[in-house]
Amino acid sequence: MLGLMLTAAAFALAGRRILLLYRLGRAAQPVEPERLDAVGPRVRAVGTEVLGQRKLLVWTVPGVAHFAVFWGFVILGATIVEGFGALFERDFAIPVIGQQAWLGFVEDCFIVAVLCGLVVFTVIRLRESPKRAGRKSRFFGSHLDGAWLVLFMIFNVMWTLLLYRGAQINTGNFPFEHGAFASEAAAKVLEPLGDTANDVLETVGILASLGVVLGFLVLVVHSKHLHIFLAPLNVAFSRRPRALGPLQPVYSNGKAVDFEDPGEDDKIGRGSIEDFTWKGFLDFGTCTECGRCQSQCPAWNTEKPLNPKLLIMSLRDHALAKAPYLLAGSDEQRATLPADVLAEAERPLVGPAGDGGVIDPDVLWSCVTCGACVEQCPVDIEHVDHIVDMRRYQVLIESAFPREAGVMLRNIERAGDPWGRGSGARLEWMKDLPFTVRVLGDDGTDRIPEDVDYLLWVGCAGSLDDRAKRTTRTVAELLDTAGVSFMVLGGGETCTGDPARRMGQELLFQEKAQQNVATLNEAGVRRIVVTCAHCFNALANEYPQLGGNYEVMHHTQLLARLVAEGRLVPAHPVDATVTYHDPCYLGRHNRVFSPPRDILGSVPGLTFNEMPRNRTTSFCCGAGGARMWMEEKIGTRINENRTDEALATGADVVTAACPYCIVMLTDGVATRVQQGKAAEEVRVADVSDLLLRAVRGGDESGSTGSTET
Repeated sequence: MLGLMLTAAAFALAGRRILLLYRLGRAAQPVEPERLDAVGPRVRAVGTEVLGQRKLLVWTVPGVAHFAVFWGFVILGATIVEGFGALFERDFAIPVIGQQAWLGFVEDCFIVAVLCGLVVFTVIRLRESPKRAGRKSRFFGSHLDGAWLVLFMIFNVMWTLLLYRGAQINTGNFPFEHGAFASEAAAKVLEPLGDTANDVLETVGILASLGVVLGFLVLVVHSKHLHIFLAPLNVAFSRRPRALGPLQPVYSNGKAVDFEDPGEDDKIGRGSIEDFTWKGFLDFGTCTECGRCQSQCPAWNTEKPLNPKLLIMSLRDHALAKAPYLLAGSDEQRATLPADVLAEAERPLVGPAGDGGVIDPDVLWSCVTCGACVEQCPVDIEHVDHIVDMRRYQVLIESAFPREAGVMLRNIERAGDPWGRGSGARLEWMKDLPFTVRVLGDDGTDRIPEDVDYLLWVGCAGSLDDRAKRTTRTVAELLDTAGVSFMVLGGGETCTGDPARRMGQELLFQEKAQQNVATLNEAGVRRIVVTCAHCFNALANEYPQLGGNYEVMHHTQLLARLVAEGRLVPAHPVDATVTYHDPCYLGRHNRVFSPPRDILGSVPGLTFNEMPRNRTTSFCCGAGGARMWMEEKIGTRINENRTDEALATGADVVTAACPYCIVMLTDGVATRVQQGKAAEEVRVADVSDLLLRAVRGGDESGSTGSTET
C-alpha cells in the first residue's frame, strides 16, 4: 500500500509539471514544416545521438561515463519492474527472461558501471569547479547544487538496489540463481545479520529503492535533468543534417515570411519569449548545462559576455517565470497574478541587464556565428538560429544594432559591397594578369557560353580587398594553367548579402540574393567556383531558398581535384613550415576539411604542422557573424587568440582558405610582430598561393605577389 501511495503521489507531482510544460509549448509559435519531414534521418539521428551517444563520446572520458549511466538507467528499468512486482509477490520475476542468469549479470554490470560513472562525474566536477577555474570551468553559471543532488540521487538508486537484491538472495526471494555478482557480494555482507534482519531489509530496500526512483522522477521534471526525457524529442526535431550552414528564412506562424507582401500578423524575428517556436522552447528545456558549448565559444574564451549555455538558460528561466502570464486565459486573470510574474512579463527580451533585459545586447552582438556551440551540443540545441532570430527583431523592428555595422549595411544597400566601392571597382583585380579573363557581356553575349566550365564568383573581398585580390589572381592563374575555362560577372556581381543576413538584416539579404539569383539564372549559370567561404555558403546553401540552384565548389575543392587529375603538377619544392586554419564557414558549417590539406600535402618540401584546434573544433578568426565590420571592444581579440595558436606550431606560413580569415590572421600576425612575439618572416597566405609556387616555381613572391601580408 505504501509503495502504491508513493507512486500515486510522485506521478501526480510529475504529471502536474509535465502538463505545465506541455501547455507552455502549445503557447509558442508553430514550427516550420521542414521539422516534420525526413522521418528516416530523424530516426537515425535519435539512434546515433541518443542511443549511441555519438556526440557525447567525442569527449572520451566523460562520454564513456555518460554512456554507462544512460544505458544503466535503460537496462536497470528491468529492476524497477522487478521492484514493483515484489510489492505484490515477493519472489516476482519478469516473465520469460526474469530468471535467466544473463539478465541478472547484465543488471549488476550496469549497477557497477553507473557507480563508476558517478565517480568519474564527481572527479570532473571537483576538478572543473567554478570556484577553482572561474570562467574557464565549463560548469560556470550552471545549477551546481541541483547537479550534485542528482548525482546523489543516482547513487541512492544504486545502493538501495544492491541492498534489497542482496537481502533477497539471503531470504530466498531473488529471481536469479547465479550471475548477479554484485548482488551476491552485497548478500555476503548482509548475511551475518540473520534471517529476520534480511527479511526487514528486503522490504525496506524495495520501498527505499522505489521511493528514490519516484523522487528522482519528480526531481528530473523540475530540473535541468528534464533532458532525460526531452533530448530524444529535441534530437528528432532538430535541423537535419545539422543546424549549420544555411540560416533559415524568417518564419512566422509556421511559414516563411514573404517580405514583398508580409501578413498583418507576421512576426519578424523574436522580440519576446512567446515569439519562439515550440522547438525553441524544447531547446531551452533540453539544455543539460554541460558547458561543452561555452568551452568552444570564441566569444566566451576571449572574455566577452556571450556564453551560449547561459543564453539558453536565461531564455529557459524567463519562459518558466513568465509561464503563468502566458497561460492566463484573459486579461482579468493576468491582473490577479503575483507581482513578480507581472514584472517578468514586462522584461524586454533584449536589453541592458541593468534595465532588466533578459539578454544583454553585448551578449547578442558578441556572436560570430561560428557554430562551435551547435557542433558541440550533445542534444542538438540550435544556438545560432536563436541568436540570429533575436538579431532580426532588433535590426528590422527596433533598429537597434552596433553603429559601425550600420556603415557596412548602407554600403551594401547603396554600392553592393561592404566597402562602398561600387561595381566599377570589381574588375581591378585583373590588372597585369598575363592572360585575359572573360567577362560576361564583354563579347555581346548575356549567357554563359557552352565552352565555359565555371563561373568564377569573385566576391566583394576578392574584388576589392588587396589581400583577397591576390588570392583571386592566384586562383585565376591556376585555373588558366590547368586549362579550365572560366568567366566572371564583373560589374554584374553584387554582395551575396551574407554579412547582412548574419547581422539580422534579412530584408537586405533578400534584396541582394534575389538580384544575384536573377543575374545567375538569366546567364544560365550551372557551375560556380568561389574563393570566399561565406560566399560559398550563401550560394550553395542559402540561394536555393530563393530559386538559385547551382553546383557550387570552393576553390580548394576544385584545385585539389585538378591536382589529383594531374592537370596541376606541383613539381617545385617549397621550403616552408605551414599550418592551416579551418574557416568556420568552410569547415564546420560545410564539412570541407580535406581539400585544403590535400593541396598542402601535394606540395613537395613543405612541412605541415596541425593546430590543436582544427576541423570541427577549429577556433574562429573572429570575422563571422558580420563581426568583420564591428570593432572588438570587450575582452581580448579573437583573431589574436587564434594567431597565437598558429604561431605556436612553429609555422612560418599561416594558411587559410577564406579572405575574411586571411585579413584577421594577417592583422593578428602584424600585431604579434610589433610586440616582438613573432618573427617578421611569418606570413599569411591562401593555400592556393603555395600551390602556385609549387606548380610554377620561382621565389616566394610568385608571379602574382600573392604571399605578401
